[in-house]
Amino acid sequence: MPTVEKPGEIWFLTGSQALYGEEVLEQVAAQSREVCQTLAGALRAGPRLVWKPVLTTADAIRRTCLDATADDAVVGVIAWMHTFSPAKAWIAGLSALGKPLLHLHTQANRSLPWAELDMDFMNLNQAAHGDREFGYVQSRLGVARKTVAGFAGDPVVGERVSAWARAASGWRASRSLRMARFGDNMRDVAVTEGDKVGAQATLGISVNAYGVNALVAAVDEVADSDVDKVVVEYEERYAVAPELRRGAERHESLRYGARIELGLRQFLEAGAFDAFTTNFEDLGGLRQLPGLAVQRLMADGYGFGGEGDWKTAALLRILKVVAGDEPGGTSFMEDYTYHWGPGEPKTLGAHMLEVCPSIAGDRPSLEIHPLSIGDREDPVRLVFTAAPGPGLVVGLADLGGRLRLTANEIDLVAPDEPLPRLPVARAVWKPRPNLATSAECWLLAGGPHHTVLSTAVGREALADFADMAGVELLMIDAATDPRSFADHLRWNSTYYRMTQRL
Repeated sequence: MPTVEKPGEIWFLTGSQALYGEEVLEQVAAQSREVCQTLAGALRAGPRLVWKPVLTTADAIRRTCLDATADDAVVGVIAWMHTFSPAKAWIAGLSALGKPLLHLHTQANRSLPWAELDMDFMNLNQAAHGDREFGYVQSRLGVARKTVAGFAGDPVVGERVSAWARAASGWRASRSLRMARFGDNMRDVAVTEGDKVGAQATLGISVNAYGVNALVAAVDEVADSDVDKVVVEYEERYAVAPELRRGAERHESLRYGARIELGLRQFLEAGAFDAFTTNFEDLGGLRQLPGLAVQRLMADGYGFGGEGDWKTAALLRILKVVAGDEPGGTSFMEDYTYHWGPGEPKTLGAHMLEVCPSIAGDRPSLEIHPLSIGDREDPVRLVFTAAPGPGLVVGLADLGGRLRLTANEIDLVAPDEPLPRLPVARAVWKPRPNLATSAECWLLAGGPHHTVLSTAVGREALADFADMAGVELLMIDAATDPRSFADHLRWNSTYYRMTQRL
């Protein structure tokens, strides 16, 4: 398994001051706990919300922010100014904070007690006052943050904070992501190249190169008894083609596919790697291009990129962490070919072999078919069609000096007709707003041909992650217009050039 991302913690910080006396501060603390508990109940599986004592002094604020930054368990911080907290007290703390920040603009009570409203109530419930002061100093300091306004018990607030929390988990995973890259990228391909040092400085990912025969050695060391166990698991989980079953003429090919999976898994676990790449042009002593092995490792949470595409491998791992336990799946993908009509235009996405079964709409079939590239034996693979539903296709590209995320909202659909002769896993979708506009904008953005398709990660969580990483995000959706999109690209180019560090 890849590095297990422990759920981690989100610290809930409340700002106030000593002006109103201890009795009021006790009320602030009690109501702050209640708000924290309400919000914690709305958060879906992921980091746990940890309440911290009310902060009233610059020293306490600074120390808390330093402690949050130094604690590897902390994935982010939520701050709320319950009363009026003079924001100069937060300058040192915010300047020292090195974790994602969410500014929650809420109050303890949903409704005003109109008939009993007095100045004691007004002095206690001043978030409308205190949070504006806090918002000003964040803007004055240029602090990156997400701001969510609303009553803590409202579902939409819980959903928005949950998206941010999952993005923060992905950001933590990114900062320590280790990748094994077997061989180099596919020859003469441009978009799979990139600045690995720059990517590590921006995202934290560490890309480590290995000769493919280092993997071959691990594959060759796998015990037959371990292969036996994995083959039994294949037979239980998938619809195994007759020629691959025990005693049939192609069963040894299935066993070798299992051997690749076990060797690759052992290599990744020994090196504490979270993602990896392969390249069909550099297979060394491997008898098959890894197909089934890659699919099953992705299903377990590993990131993967074909043809040496380390950026997509990293993005896949990060988005799997962001997805967490949300329904749906997240997979390596490629826009392969189009259906322009009749009917509504669609994209057929696939790859040579490597599509994650987490997006499957039915029980995968385990099959063997020839592969016209790679110059090796026929590889085994899982064949299925992705489940219908809304999703995102996301690509990460290196523009030379900075990274860009390009995303397209899509609707996965069933194929117009059966695909009996297509021996790979696939997904069919309608891009928003339509295929022509989507494709034009993707090309204008320089989006890569390898992508991550997810039905578990929404646009808000993706945008939150991009903000945390300081990476440009271009979104193609139902409202996208090519001319406005082109203008947006020009404005972004100017902004990132002006703000780029020397």
